[in-house]
Amino acid sequence: MTVDGQSFRDARTRFSAGTGLRWVCWAGETARLRSRLGDALRTLVVAALFGSLLVAAPEADAAGIGWVPCPDQPTAECGTVGVPLDWADPGGPWVELAVSRVRATDPARRIGVVFVDAGGPGGSGAEFARAPYLSAEVRARFDVVGFDQLGTNGSSAIRCSAELMALNPGDDPQDEAAFEALARHNRAVREDCRADNPVFDHVDTKRSARDMDAVRKALGERRISFYGISYGTLLGQQYAEMFGSRVRSMVLDGVIDHSVDKRRFVLDRARAVEEAFGVFVAWCADNTTCALHGQDVYAAWEKALKAADEIGWGRENLILSAFHEIRGGAWESLASLIADVGGARMSFEYNYNSLRYAVVCQDFALRFRDFGEYRALREAELRAAPTLRGTFIGHQEAATCVGFTDHPTNPPHRLDVDHAPPLLLLTSRYDVATPYAWARNVHRQAEGSHLVTFDGPGHGVYHANDCTRTAADAHLLGTAPARDTTC
Repeated sequence: MTVDGQSFRDARTRFSAGTGLRWVCWAGETARLRSRLGDALRTLVVAALFGSLLVAAPEADAAGIGWVPCPDQPTAECGTVGVPLDWADPGGPWVELAVSRVRATDPARRIGVVFVDAGGPGGSGAEFARAPYLSAEVRARFDVVGFDQLGTNGSSAIRCSAELMALNPGDDPQDEAAFEALARHNRAVREDCRADNPVFDHVDTKRSARDMDAVRKALGERRISFYGISYGTLLGQQYAEMFGSRVRSMVLDGVIDHSVDKRRFVLDRARAVEEAFGVFVAWCADNTTCALHGQDVYAAWEKALKAADEIGWGRENLILSAFHEIRGGAWESLASLIADVGGARMSFEYNYNSLRYAVVCQDFALRFRDFGEYRALREAELRAAPTLRGTFIGHQEAATCVGFTDHPTNPPHRLDVDHAPPLLLLTSRYDVATPYAWARNVHRQAEGSHLVTFDGPGHGVYHANDCTRTAADAHLLGTAPARDTTC
């Protein structure tokens, strides 16, 4: 559920010097060691890595951050904040979170801090804070702060075995045997990843909200403002639920609805994909810049699917690439993709593929009793979105959790932010990753919230036009009352 068009694709930032740990991508090292040493030494290897990751519990809560210039951007500050591995056991092992801060450019008019989160799960909040994403006026008045959520990038990044994940028997099982094969595969990936990553069971989004408050406390701030995109909106919502009195202002862009069950998790997105493709078809009919202008676009799409199979590229890759273009509202690129049957393959940023297992399956109740229940939902998904054969992201995430029978650690529920100030929700009318229906539902749940709708496609609309950006800035800065509006 990552935001489009941002250069946060590589987990590059590493923290060293005397103030923090140097974090390494040690999950891959573990796999290589295990292949050489054998299963007999597995426990010893994991124990050694566990010791390199975790630190002893301090005598008191984390206070203060030892800032140093960021290696890739010396004008920004980098540091770490220690938090318990398990918030229910604060006397147990602790871990360190990577944090970045860019100070307000007009300190005389400084309002406070605004936390930012890039979504994912798997986006680097620390890198996002260092990017000039928010407007110059917001950056003048706020210190921009971001942290890598536990399991992400500079905070003990979870890396499941790529070799094991590549053995996936298929995310769309056609019979009971294929369903059971997928279930066995998912359980094997999860257990292997859990064994290699000691933080695996401690990375749901409710936990990250507690971590964000620990960072707030370490900064010495009484209240914070917040801007989050996509999956980052769930972090904001859960923080507002748990620590509402510590919120000054909050903007949620591309809104996750944490109250959805697995049917709505999949079908709301499927309906959004089909509707957005219809908008693309209408645009193509009206614009000569469309590579398919004057053609039957639906027929061209079906022809492209067959062609993708014939040239060995595969219709799955075409569907993934088309979803990516639709998510970004890139109509001209989508038309060229269909006309040319090629282009870049869709890939999610960061360690998203690993965090589906550790985060998404714990934030949502994506559990299937049996193949019959799965098949019924799949058939409904195909009826809702026949053109793109369902919803890529919703189906993939639900399929990741096939075979899991435990209850999610952060179960879905209606939003309760009675103790927080009014939230500002940004959405696009044709968002296929976080559908418009989700933003409207969260708007109803969050009493006093305000909904700003960009009447167009895309995922993450702060920069869609002056209208969306001005509404968000005014809410963060407190310069104008928020209101429901369509941009």
